Parts: sequence; structure tokens; C-alpha cells
Amino acid sequence: MSADASARRSDPILVADDIYVRFDTPEGGVVAVDHMSFDVNPGEFVSVIGPSGCGKSTLFNVIGGLLTSHQGIVSVAGETISGPHQSIGMVFQEESTFPWRTVIDNVAFPLELTGMPKQKRVDRARHFIKLVGLDGFESRYPGELSGGMRQRVSLARTLASEPKILLMDEPFAALDEQTRLLLGDKVLQIQQQLKQTTLLITHNITEAVQMSDRILVMTYRPGKMKRIVNIDLPRPRTSEIVGSEAFGRYVAQIWADLREEASRGMRDQEDHVLHHEAPAS
Repeated sequence: MSADASARRSDPILVADDIYVRFDTPEGGVVAVDHMSFDVNPGEFVSVIGPSGCGKSTLFNVIGGLLTSHQGIVSVAGETISGPHQSIGMVFQEESTFPWRTVIDNVAFPLELTGMPKQKRVDRARHFIKLVGLDGFESRYPGELSGGMRQRVSLARTLASEPKILLMDEPFAALDEQTRLLLGDKVLQIQQQLKQTTLLITHNITEAVQMSDRILVMTYRPGKMKRIVNIDLPRPRTSEIVGSEAFGRYVAQIWADLREEASRGMRDQEDHVLHHEAPAS
């Protein structure tokens, strides 16, 4: 192992240490994340995958600083964080572009908030619009774009702030499978070009295997670490690899883990419905 590789392994840029989240509900307490620990190295692409209701988005909110009522520590480059941090850029599942702003004004918005001079922020916004493949659409409004294009605007806006860590929560969930794969290609291309440290929250196995260096598999509630899968597929990587035999083996391996957890989730939901049905009138 080279000295550089050894340094990367020993000095992770993101550390989540013993994260525990419990919510109080009318029916009692619910543990959403149960003592999860992991780290992410500089330039690494890590996905967190699990069945619906396993606490993935709760974990996203903890790492992004949106949820502070938790036990455990999140640190970036050795600094413990306790709220939103400028080193972490976030891309959400929900539509987050401003419909009254053009593409370039959407992308430049966070730079405007920092007080960056207009010409400098416009130049930077143009750079990242081109990076996500939307040059020529600078003057369009979100309502004139497809869902995949709007997500690329959101990605460009987040990247324009040059975060150390890109944190994405199911960013392609509302898109069809073909668009997801092609947008995955674009994200991978950008990630490799920028050497961008990326953490993706997803429930899509194909997406996770296509993009990741490592995949953290979570159990159903309470969400904890079930397995870490190292993805040993060549880079640069595109969606063409989806049809390969090696890719299929990773998908089958992760599905075997997820199937067990998803089945537990379905039984839990069925039991909940059975025990909370309204009495017949």
C-alpha cells in the first residue's frame, strides 16, 4: 500500500461514531438508529442502503446537522459538528429548486448568500451548470425542465459551494429507471472529476452498486449496521457495467441481505395494522 493510500485509510474525512436516535411516540419510544459507526475516506463514494423505515433518512439528517437530538458524534476532518456545516453540501429527494429563479440564479443563490461579488458567482454558477451538462439552459426556469434536469440544477447549486462532502438522500427516487442510470453516470463523472467525497442514502440496489466504493447495509428498525460490502469493480465506471456478471453477483448478495430485512418490515407493518384496526360499527 502506498503512503498516500495509507494516509487516506487512517485519516477519514467523515466519522459517525456510535450514532443513536430514539423518537418518543404516543405508542412509546421508537429507536430509529441503533449505535451505528462508520467512516468515509477523502474522495470515496459510500452508499447507505436499507429497507423502508430503517432509519436511513434519520441518519442523513444527523450527519447533515438537521437533527441534533441524538447520541454519538459526527466529525468532519477531525472537527466535531453539532448542526449544519459548510463542509457538507446536501441534495434532497424532494424538489428543491426555486420556481421563480432561472437555472443560473438557482445555482448562484447560495453564493449570493455568502456575499460573493455578482460576476464571480455568475462565473462559478456557469462552471457548475456546464459540469452537470446543462449549459444552454441557464435562462430557463425549473418549470421548463424535466425532473432529472431539475435534480441536476440542485446538484450544481450544492457543488457550487464546493463542499468537502456531498450528502445525497434518495436524489433520483422520483425518476424512471433509465433516467436514474444515466443521471448516475453523470454524478459518477462529476465525482471522479472533482474527487468529491460522497455519501448516498438509497434503497435502490442497482444505484448503490453502480456508484459506490463501499455499501453499508442497514437492518430494519432499529436501524443498525448489518454488513459492509466493498465494491471491487473497475473505475471509471458507467451504467454499462450493470449488465456484467460481477455486477449481478453484488446485486444478488445485497438483495439477500435486504430481502430478509424488508420481510421483517412488512411483517411489522402488517402486525401494526392488525392491532390498530378500527372496530366494526
